[in-house]
Amino acid sequence: MEATPLPTLKTFPNQTNPFPHADPPLQSLPSTSRRKMTSESSFPSFSAAVDSVQTSLSYLCSDNDNNQQSYSSNVTRRFSGFAHRLQLATNHLLRSSRSPDYSDFPPSVHTALRGIAGDLASAGEMVRFYRTKSKTLVLVNCVSLCASIQERTLAISRWLNLLDSAIPDLPDLRKKIADLSTDMKQANFKVTENEERVHCTLQKEGQRRQTKTSKAVESAIVMDLARALGVDPENHAVLSEQIKLLKNDVAQSRSVSERRILSSLERIMENWSTEPTVATWKLDIEFEDDAHISPFKNFICPLTKEVMKEPVVLESSQTYERAAIEYWFERCLEDGRDPTCPVTGQVLGTLELKPNIGLAGAIEEWLNRNVEIQVKIAVQNLGEEPPSVDFVERVLDNVYKISEEHPVSRYKFRNAGIVELIVKLLRNSSKSIGTNLRSKCLLALLSMAKDEESKRIMLEDGTTKLAIHSLMASSEKERECAVKLLLEFGSDEACCIKIASEKGALLLLSSMSGNLEHPALSNLAEQVLKRMEKAEDNIMHLAAAGRFEPLLNRLCEALTDILSRNQDTSSESKELAALIMANIVSNPGHWELASADKEGHSMQSESIVYSLLALLLEVSSRYQASILQILCGIASSPQASEPVASHIKSGGGVGTILSFLEHPEVENRKYAFRLSRVLSERFGQDLVHDLRASNKLTLFRDRLLDNQYKGGERSDAARILANLSLSEDEVKVLLGADFVRWAVNTLETQCRNSKGRVTEHAASMLEGLLGILLHFTRSIDLLTLQTVRENSLMTIFCEQLCYPSKPRVKQLAAVGLKNLSECGRQLAARDSEPQPPQGFCSSLVFMCGRASSQPSMCPIHSIPCEEESQWCLLKSNCIKPLVELLTDEDTVVQIAAIEALSTLVMDTSSSFKRAADELERLGVINGVIDLFIEARSDELQEKTIWIIERILRVENHNQPLSLNQALVRALVEAFRRGNPNTKRHAQDALTNLKQLSGVSGKASIQIQSRR
Repeated sequence: MEATPLPTLKTFPNQTNPFPHADPPLQSLPSTSRRKMTSESSFPSFSAAVDSVQTSLSYLCSDNDNNQQSYSSNVTRRFSGFAHRLQLATNHLLRSSRSPDYSDFPPSVHTALRGIAGDLASAGEMVRFYRTKSKTLVLVNCVSLCASIQERTLAISRWLNLLDSAIPDLPDLRKKIADLSTDMKQANFKVTENEERVHCTLQKEGQRRQTKTSKAVESAIVMDLARALGVDPENHAVLSEQIKLLKNDVAQSRSVSERRILSSLERIMENWSTEPTVATWKLDIEFEDDAHISPFKNFICPLTKEVMKEPVVLESSQTYERAAIEYWFERCLEDGRDPTCPVTGQVLGTLELKPNIGLAGAIEEWLNRNVEIQVKIAVQNLGEEPPSVDFVERVLDNVYKISEEHPVSRYKFRNAGIVELIVKLLRNSSKSIGTNLRSKCLLALLSMAKDEESKRIMLEDGTTKLAIHSLMASSEKERECAVKLLLEFGSDEACCIKIASEKGALLLLSSMSGNLEHPALSNLAEQVLKRMEKAEDNIMHLAAAGRFEPLLNRLCEALTDILSRNQDTSSESKELAALIMANIVSNPGHWELASADKEGHSMQSESIVYSLLALLLEVSSRYQASILQILCGIASSPQASEPVASHIKSGGGVGTILSFLEHPEVENRKYAFRLSRVLSERFGQDLVHDLRASNKLTLFRDRLLDNQYKGGERSDAARILANLSLSEDEVKVLLGADFVRWAVNTLETQCRNSKGRVTEHAASMLEGLLGILLHFTRSIDLLTLQTVRENSLMTIFCEQLCYPSKPRVKQLAAVGLKNLSECGRQLAARDSEPQPPQGFCSSLVFMCGRASSQPSMCPIHSIPCEEESQWCLLKSNCIKPLVELLTDEDTVVQIAAIEALSTLVMDTSSSFKRAADELERLGVINGVIDLFIEARSDELQEKTIWIIERILRVENHNQPLSLNQALVRALVEAFRRGNPNTKRHAQDALTNLKQLSGVSGKASIQIQSRR
């Protein structure tokens, strides 16, 4: 084991260092492989070496080992004995010199004494460590200290051999030196077994990081330490004082191991000093003279300080709690040493644990007597009206503790009627006792519910309803106890049925199960619901609460028979199963996770979708409606939509579904239109090919114009037309100017009739009609331009921005404004070019109307634009509504608004300054900057910074904006963390603000505080 580094002692307490010529301060104890630390150069003269030897021997021969404050060790006593003999020999040698400066001694004597001086000084340091440091720190380092002294002793014996050969004329002195050299060479310093055990234990504590030591092991460590220190383990004051001394010493040490040992010992002593937590269950209630019987001392385990439950006797005749002593044996074996008896320190020859039957019987008799007293006290206090909250709280604590620690005593509480009293207290005094006491009632019932007869009593007394009521409590502790009690009840199927039948139970549990803010409660509630699912009678209750997975699993076998075309199953059963399945998947739930057949396929799997598509061609009309509803339901689920649409397409199901668009049955048509709409959202390009091939494109237009069709068919038809990728010719022929006029009139009528409220059907129709109008915003041929101008499409889109509609409608309106604005820019660029001298009808006529008066110059397009021009966001007053959309809660809407506004800053020519000034006046610049600073979406950040960078190209705008510290910080952050496009725009923007070097591209931020 690696030696623990020792702190260097610079001086003795209240005196100077007696070893002025010792080697340099030791950072760690010496090992046998270390080179000799002494040399003749350590002492400037032989006289200095002699003085050092005399000083060291004087200190080593002093009577400090008898000091009660120092650690008494056989190692230091033996070494001091050698020092005393060495002192006599050196005095004899020095007296034999006839010269005051000992110059008559031969060189070998000088060498030997210099060597002895150095090793004595080092050994003195070790002995001084024993005498001046805390006893505990000596135990921590005792093995290394002993090894160091052993090494110095051997070194001195070798110097004595040299000295013996250098003084042939002094036979008496030679004999003394020879005998001393022999004895020191043969000396074998060892620490005691107890010291070695304590050292090993403390070193293990120093190596531990976060592993918590058990209470039994902590107690045994204290006993071993006290024995090594010669202290009574029960004398907490003396032991604590030793830990304080250790703390003072460790404060000067750099050893991580010693600091860990100190921390561990402080924690162990704090636990050891705690009063015994014996199961006395004492209450400050005047009941009887013998209301409490204290345990005898031999009932208490020396390690746990608690009344023993399974007392066992060791070879040393000491009794311990079985679990506690087994913990200690494991620790001894883990530390690589022989197991010992913690109290006596005796090394055990056998680990046999013999039950102490007599003591166990006495403890059981004492325990039963105390339990009977507690039962009487509980009955007295729980039956009082009104209840005393303080006394009842302590009674409930005792009931819970006795029930948990001594389960065999539960029948006594049950037979005394305590279960009924707790339930009655919970029912009648629920509001007056408060949430803390209700929690304790539920906790006591939870423990008692482990007794089957007690559980039956609780269920008969309506405890489930009380527990369910506590699920709504404000206290998390009360809710946790209630869920745990329901979980305990749920172990029996009859109990599960009873819980599920209670009003609101499953809804509360489902809500708690989905609340991830309290994961512990969520897991417990989920466990209760899982148990509820095992009872067949609970399946429909769970489905009504939104948990469809159990119902789906029950339908799995029936659905498998349906899909496999099993001839043994009647058509009525198949239709009923399909109808139930359709109703399930049409509602939100967890059905996406369930298995739909015996092979474990989910509802959205390729196998199930292909089977459903095949059934459509083989079954009755009513059955077909249910199959279409199932397909529509699974295709409309956010989790399943993409795979289901892909499977329908790959399985050739698009044509099959389109064939139902003209079905005579309303239900079949309804779900066919809905399913076609879902497919158009995913595969608009592919779907339009199938529709062209089947000549069904006009069907959607005709259905939309036919007022005899109500409900979702018309809105689905509108949204399908909006999603299809139609060519320019198809837009003109299929839709045309008359259709656009009808769509605009329908939109205006719907907005007037809504009175600020938008229904689901109205929102769907709005989305479809706006999507259709978007087809007319992507072309600049003259016929389309005329249609846009005559129907004021830009005004229509702008009105929808202010309409209280869904985010999708606002997004489509913003996209329409963007498309028209881009068309306007193309027209402006074309009209600014030199025109042919004849045969040309300027597109400006379509753009601005007939030029009866001279229009003003538009700062955006740099050409004259008529008021309310349908291609100019400025003249149509659309800019402010778009700016207001920048604060919308939906990011998709914000992106659409930014894209529309970005069409205003496309041209950065010399006339761009007028456009920038106008945009500042309308609040565009501030709105975009605010959105950029707050943007969390990468796409939104990229689009906003693109506009900002272009605005900053204008000199009179970049100077004021350079003072906007929030903008500069956001630009710097975008430059550091944005995507490549964002970084490039941020670099250009910072360059324009003179906050970044535009040449090197390296950040040289010059942000300064401006006041």
